[in-house]
Amino acid sequence: MSETGDDRAAHGPAASLDDAKRMRLFGHVLVNVGVANLTAGFLWFALTFWIYLETRSVLVTGILGGSYLALIAVVSMLFGSLVDRHRKHAVMSVSSAITLVAFAAAGSLFLAIPEGQLLDTGSPWLWGFVGIILLGVLVEHLRSIALSTTVTLLVPEGRRSRANGLVGMVQGVAFIATSVLSGLAVGLLGMGWSLAIAVAATVLGSIHLCLLRVPESAPAPATRAPLLDVAGSIAAVRAVPGLFALILFSTVNNAVNGVYLALMDPYGLTLFSVEAWGVIFGIVSTGTIVAGLLVARFGLGRRPVRTLVLAVALAGAIGIFFTLRDWPLLYIAGNWLIMAFVTVAEAAEQSTIQRVVPFSHQGRVFGIAFTFEAAAAPLVSFLIAPLAEFAIIPWVASPAGQDATGWLLGDGAGRGIALCFVVANLLATIVALLAFRTRAYRRLSASAAEAEA
Repeated sequence: MSETGDDRAAHGPAASLDDAKRMRLFGHVLVNVGVANLTAGFLWFALTFWIYLETRSVLVTGILGGSYLALIAVVSMLFGSLVDRHRKHAVMSVSSAITLVAFAAAGSLFLAIPEGQLLDTGSPWLWGFVGIILLGVLVEHLRSIALSTTVTLLVPEGRRSRANGLVGMVQGVAFIATSVLSGLAVGLLGMGWSLAIAVAATVLGSIHLCLLRVPESAPAPATRAPLLDVAGSIAAVRAVPGLFALILFSTVNNAVNGVYLALMDPYGLTLFSVEAWGVIFGIVSTGTIVAGLLVARFGLGRRPVRTLVLAVALAGAIGIFFTLRDWPLLYIAGNWLIMAFVTVAEAAEQSTIQRVVPFSHQGRVFGIAFTFEAAAAPLVSFLIAPLAEFAIIPWVASPAGQDATGWLLGDGAGRGIALCFVVANLLATIVALLAFRTRAYRRLSASAAEAEA
């Protein structure tokens, strides 16, 4: 397929490189961002594990998890504007430098303050320590948004779906490795060495990034986004018929992920010991890697919007059935397939945005998409957790609840959680199937087909 005018404008100086060199350069950027994601996740998980093991405070760990997800939603639109205002390599380099300074400052604070004071939940030292690490982790998220636009910058149009599959695979590897490495590091080495590892990895990533040369024209002053371009972000989304509906659809899908966020571990721990569940969760997470590899090999088809909606529908349909009985193998297989289809859906969303949104506006569009989607999961998680604990689970365990649901869910320790999964995924499947009938779906599909032509 020959490149369109939009493609050539997006590539700019990168168009002077042949396809093999552009793909090789993209591979370097992808690995660099993947290692950065792993490092940031590693330190954040290590911090959470360490604080809980030392304080046994569920409140503090809950604040940590909720704060991270909420702040990702808050800063994503700002980060999207920053990506559109500057060269992508420059954005990544500054992000890496700020993260390095934050992690190094946290390490210095850890060495300077006695551990007893640092772990006092009423002490400003603890929250200062947490805040510094959180700053470094949040700024690293800037690179993830920049990476999505780098696919458009460096990858030829016909290969972008496959490139997004590689992105999903790398994210899956980082996701699996994060929890495993964090637990081992805190358990065997302690928080101090975990900080040292994060600083060292960030230094190496920064050096590697400095050695890369990503050819890109500076954004034209007339098209550069304001620092926080809310109006421009909304206008960029509205300029493509059906795109806002796509973001809302993905937000609904992420709302189901909020149910998993709150209840997946509690249900898993009703079936397995904590040691076994940790290993099994790592195994089922390989679904993201396999799906990413398959997308990288075969692409997403000529209609990525259709692929997105179909993947969400299939993930929802599996989610209806994978906890109908307390069968460990059913839960493992269902989780694996759900993670695989979610990875395909995310790759399809990325490919659609890259196809229909001009390169100069992609940062803002990805930013607003992250804002909506990142907010959905923690909000639903915060709502469903108390509802499940104080209302749904007791009712299902009561004689009336067993009479009403036993024919569907059988009996077992996790029947109340299973009901939550059934209802949430049934709603998600219905929404996905109805999406095929909407005008927004037809218009966005037409826009994507027109952009490819």
